[in-house]
Amino acid sequence: MKTRLFLLFIMCLFILPSASAQQKEYSLWYSQPAPNEGAENIVKSRGFPYDKYWERWSLPIGNGYMGACIFGRTDTERIQLTEKTFGVKGPYKKGGIGNFAEIYIEGIHHDQPLNYKRSLRLNDAISRVNYQYEGVNYTREYFANYPSNVIVVKLKADQPGKISFTLRPVLPYLHEYNDEGTGRTGKVSAQNDLITLTGDIQFFRLPYEAQIKVIPSGGQLKAMNDELGNNGTIRIQQADSVVLLINAQTAYQLKSSVFTASPENKFTGNEHPHRAVSQCIQKAADKGYEALCKEHIADYQSLFSRVDLHLCNETPGIPTDSLLHDYQRGKESLYMDELLFQYGRYLLIASSRKGSLPPHLQGAWSQYEYAPWSGGYWHNINIQMNYWAAFNTNLAEVFIPYVEYNEAFRQSANEKATGYIKKNNPDALSAIPEENGWTIGTGANAFSIDSPGGHSGPGTGGFTTKLFWDYYDFTRDEDILKKHSYPAMLGMAKFLSKTLKPTEEEYLLADPSSSPEQYHNGTTYQTKGCAFDQGMIWESFHDVLKAADILKEESPFLRTIKEQIGKLDAIQIGESGQIKEYREEKKYSDIGDPRHRHISHLCALYPGTLINAETPEWLKAATVTLNNRGDKSTGWGVAHRLNLWARVKDGDMAYQRYQLLLKKYILENLWNMHPPFQIDGNLGGTAGVAEMLIQSHEGYIDPLPALPAAWRDGSYEGLVARGNFVVSVFWKQGLMTQMNVLSRAGGECVIQYKDIANFTIKDAKGKKVKTIRESKNRIRFATQKGNTYYLNH
Repeated sequence: MKTRLFLLFIMCLFILPSASAQQKEYSLWYSQPAPNEGAENIVKSRGFPYDKYWERWSLPIGNGYMGACIFGRTDTERIQLTEKTFGVKGPYKKGGIGNFAEIYIEGIHHDQPLNYKRSLRLNDAISRVNYQYEGVNYTREYFANYPSNVIVVKLKADQPGKISFTLRPVLPYLHEYNDEGTGRTGKVSAQNDLITLTGDIQFFRLPYEAQIKVIPSGGQLKAMNDELGNNGTIRIQQADSVVLLINAQTAYQLKSSVFTASPENKFTGNEHPHRAVSQCIQKAADKGYEALCKEHIADYQSLFSRVDLHLCNETPGIPTDSLLHDYQRGKESLYMDELLFQYGRYLLIASSRKGSLPPHLQGAWSQYEYAPWSGGYWHNINIQMNYWAAFNTNLAEVFIPYVEYNEAFRQSANEKATGYIKKNNPDALSAIPEENGWTIGTGANAFSIDSPGGHSGPGTGGFTTKLFWDYYDFTRDEDILKKHSYPAMLGMAKFLSKTLKPTEEEYLLADPSSSPEQYHNGTTYQTKGCAFDQGMIWESFHDVLKAADILKEESPFLRTIKEQIGKLDAIQIGESGQIKEYREEKKYSDIGDPRHRHISHLCALYPGTLINAETPEWLKAATVTLNNRGDKSTGWGVAHRLNLWARVKDGDMAYQRYQLLLKKYILENLWNMHPPFQIDGNLGGTAGVAEMLIQSHEGYIDPLPALPAAWRDGSYEGLVARGNFVVSVFWKQGLMTQMNVLSRAGGECVIQYKDIANFTIKDAKGKKVKTIRESKNRIRFATQKGNTYYLNH
């Protein structure tokens, strides 16, 4: 009887608040269609051309492979389509992401509709358009189904025979083949109920194809082409409803030759995508709309629904653009705080799924002929920031695309490591290529990678492999560690070990060394042993040694880095009390831009762990650096500062950066601006909120480590701590009242929180759990895999 009462008590405390919170609607919605006047003939951040209406107002859907931006118009609907392997020459002549197609639904002619609403519902990842025209209610639904790899659109009305339009897809930015290598051929042809878009990219000799299948219910369908069999359209008249199925692919295959072969030979011998696209469309058509929608929702919600953040009970009744503008004018909204957090998780799911490429600078979306900065994977912070939220917001699976991408470029990265060492430290060069490890510079994309050098030092590699350690540490899956994380970390450590040179003081310094993108007196500043490089080398060695201990690995190399790690002297404090960016600097701002967007010398604080609560002088110096650096930055720069303030456990200062992100760097569709649009600020912002609510890098779970005063009451469920503990916390008046911990991997759980020793801990059967009290603020207890533990004050 007592056990039953306890279980009922647990359900009331934990399940019921969760259920009510999960019912909250998370939607971006608007009372007007997105404006659409096309792109301007201007360059923005090396991207061309710039379309402010696409950037500010369209609503993105995606399934990892493809992204679509929805305008929701009632005259001519525009659906902009991106496919992440669709590569053009790009601004750096090394490849970049372009616009695959523009899909127009013409002839709607519903001017001045009533009760108009377009939305993107995060709870099910479906975009909708609803309105009334001449007494008829019209509805559209758009979603990007991952399991079937199709974008699905349904248009319907509540009266029969009211759906009429012309479907007209366009292949943009076509050019004849030319000496510059920027040619793109393309043809759009319609036959029966299918429109096929096909062509080639000159620079890569890359074939591409998309198909749009049109499935009407009732009415008439007519396919039309011009006299050359091109510019195909399908006309629908008087249908009850119409479903569109869209799939786009190229001949791209992710393998090592993509990164080692010349541009024109990267895809030689690969199969044309026609067969794969045709099969995809046919299988989706065989399933039907209802099954595709059900499949999509089940797949998406299996990821998105893992986490709930509850800061308020309100669901505002005003459009998202009005809510945002009110926030930016000082009328802040806790719902908007929640919405932007969950939107980051939505965007990460939409742009990174197993089998797809990682999210680029614009995620999975690009209307450009060539995207800003090539739409690349910038490895001096941007690609790392894209994945910071993967682990603590319970989305570890979405990191798989980067693992697959990294392992594909590893051969090229090994060759670049050998070349780098040969140039910069030839005495350390090994005759065995594998012993030189692998490296990665800042510039990378789906088609090429770079070596370190120029404005960013070799620490970009250690910055990258931090993700691999976290992938293991948050999952505690030894199979992941053995097959993926350890090989990646070991190879990087081998390279970084050979970038070090001894000094007279018997330190080991990276030489040459550069703090990312810093300039001094108008030129890139190169030095020896800047804090970024030294800190990321320390993180690399530290993580490799921990992993080797787990796997019981031993080798002379491991003994070497165990000795080297103590000679890195990564963190130094200057005369201003700051963390020194450069060893030779004395006072803050002696060298470089004192307000630079990068704050790379604090990467050892976040996402690194070298600066922590056990190094209080360094932690204090980090706050001095944060205050001196200021917040005049980019969207992603503010997101990094948000995470850094969370790591020093100053909730109010972290929250000010979250608010700054919303007030200055978020557009009407909640995309983040660099400017222009970059997804990293969205994803880094989401990571920062999670970091305010839970930390676990110091050997224990710290619930509510940086809770701001503005979040006085609330709860979260489903965030993840290292050790693969899924944590839920409830708090009132800034103090935790309840906590439950699901142990997904077993092992010891350590929790630090004010007066935690006075919390009662019971398992799901109501049995009191034996704990070890280290202090009144820290306890530890053994857990069993799959069991949940309940803590109550």
